[in-house]
Amino acid sequence: MNTASPGVLTLACAALDARPLFWTEPDGTRHGYEPAAAELVADELGLELRWSFLQWSDFGPAVERGDADGIWCGSAITRERQERWDYSAPYAVFDESVIVRAGDVVKAPGDLAGRRVGAIDGSTNMTLAQTFPDAVMVPFGGATDDVLGDMIRALRSGEVDAIVDDDVALVPLAATNEDLRIAFTVPTRNRWGMARRKGNEELGSAVDRALAGITADGRLRNTWERWLPDLAYPF
Repeated sequence: MNTASPGVLTLACAALDARPLFWTEPDGTRHGYEPAAAELVADELGLELRWSFLQWSDFGPAVERGDADGIWCGSAITRERQERWDYSAPYAVFDESVIVRAGDVVKAPGDLAGRRVGAIDGSTNMTLAQTFPDAVMVPFGGATDDVLGDMIRALRSGEVDAIVDDDVALVPLAATNEDLRIAFTVPTRNRWGMARRKGNEELGSAVDRALAGITADGRLRNTWERWLPDLAYPF
């Protein structure tokens, strides 16, 4: 199979802590839904799984250079991204949430008029934020080791009034931090897949077959329910 390293599936992701989606121990061991789902796919393909830890802004260049076989790190499948990369079948479907400070009265998009709303620049979250009437966009760049942490620190300090991100990242964060709360969730049903360089159809077909196999026999569902028990299984 045509992979960056023979016998290895190399996937680009960030090393940040985004539990229960993913996090990484000091020794490189990974936990959470995304690593577990990727491990199932690699096992199904008979490949060793290797993670390439990068900043968000470096994901695309690494794949396009052939240093990594794909991006497996919260990459929502959009028409714009499909012009740049090919995508696997989805391994997850998530909505998007808005998180604010606990004392804030925001309950709906209209409440953010004139307020500063942060999201990762170029993300589906920023696209959603741009639909909030008269909200002031504050883009956060991907050239950082912990962009989610950067955004939450900006929220706590008052630099921004709200943050938009995927529900899988923000809902657990709000549940474990009394100074934050989920203002509202938008049912965008974003499908996440493995983004890969265009033209590698052999790898793409193999990953899709692997995903179909682990979905059909219930392994993907078991993995979802282990790591994301509060979210309904989407397949």
